[in-house]
Amino acid sequence: MHSIFITKCMGSYSLLRLFFSLLLLNVVLLAAETTEDTNTTVVNSNELIEIEDTSGLSEDEVRQIAKKIDKKEQQKKLHRKVRWEELSPTPIKRDWIRTKSGEWFCGKIKALYDDKLEFDSDEIGLHTFDFDDIIMIKSYQLISVNVENLASITGILRLNGDKVTIIQGEEKYEFKKSDIVSFAPDAELEKNYWSGKITLNFDLRSGNTDQFDYAAQANLKRRTAVSSLSLDYLGRISFKDNEEIANDHRVNEKYDRYITRYFFWTPVFSEFYTDKYKNIREQITVGMGLGYTVVDTKDIFWNFSGGPAVVYTRFYTVEDGKKSENYSPALEISTKYEQQLTSITDFTYNYKLTLSNKESGIYKHHMILKFENKLLSWLDIDITGIWDYVHAPQSDVSGVIPKKNDYQLLIGLGIEF
Repeated sequence: MHSIFITKCMGSYSLLRLFFSLLLLNVVLLAAETTEDTNTTVVNSNELIEIEDTSGLSEDEVRQIAKKIDKKEQQKKLHRKVRWEELSPTPIKRDWIRTKSGEWFCGKIKALYDDKLEFDSDEIGLHTFDFDDIIMIKSYQLISVNVENLASITGILRLNGDKVTIIQGEEKYEFKKSDIVSFAPDAELEKNYWSGKITLNFDLRSGNTDQFDYAAQANLKRRTAVSSLSLDYLGRISFKDNEEIANDHRVNEKYDRYITRYFFWTPVFSEFYTDKYKNIREQITVGMGLGYTVVDTKDIFWNFSGGPAVVYTRFYTVEDGKKSENYSPALEISTKYEQQLTSITDFTYNYKLTLSNKESGIYKHHMILKFENKLLSWLDIDITGIWDYVHAPQSDVSGVIPKKNDYQLLIGLGIEF
């Protein structure tokens, strides 16, 4: 599949065709995952077994079974005269979670990844909890749970302290909380798998100098219990005295499959990049790799990933005797670091370097530093620093060589959904 995709890219001479080639690859991957998710198979020793409910019961019938189990637990507590704080609500059309402080929240479970639980409530909006701070979960939705080194199991989820119970038809599966790698709703609608954030930055100046600067960032994620697909966009357009001085756009895609809590592999990662003032009409990178999570605590997350790739580059103009396009084998290495600095401020560091031949730049990196400051549950003020570097930029038809370094400082509003 990768070779077919690369061949198409090599024969492409338009931005639109290249973009849709990347889009088609993602659609194929999602279709393959959907097909895989509807069958109970073992691909190899590193693939999780999917345990499906074969009882033939409907979702409501499974919920009724879970309700009976909850009722028995409540009756046991009542017989020993427990305090009212120990009693728990019945899930009706909503999921319930309880924190260490004793507070109950009603809403909808979005996903658990990297020990962070995303929960959407009418009262507090979309909020991220540390999984360590959650002591009880009573789901109304069917949840697909990735149990480390064992299986992906779908059912009604119950968490009580360190004990996790998955109710599936007439069967119950019990595990320790520490065995859970990730979970997400077993969504009937495709939109329930997705979440994201859009950040917009504008700068308008008039007077002695008329200048307009626009920059946008978009981050989309599709997550299931065993996989994660991320799509990121970063773009900038600037005009000064009605003359364009900047126009660059970057789209990244990364599809990860979890093997254990810390180890994952990437069947495909890709990037589309264009920068008019670096003489790059289009540059496409496609590869595959492996990744490992070094640190995963309540406040800090840090991982590394990378692998071999192929880079295709087409230039706007070139000097006489030089080729207008180039193909190169490459090696890509990336790291991501996240830290919760305060209750309202998060810090993220992304770094990606690519090694290739001279015509593709020899060495280049893309680095992003971001501080996200929460205003509301769905609204942030984002401060972003970006550093792009190309060791051997290619000259244009006039022999002008673009600068190696490119810096940006962005301040904008981010909307989460």
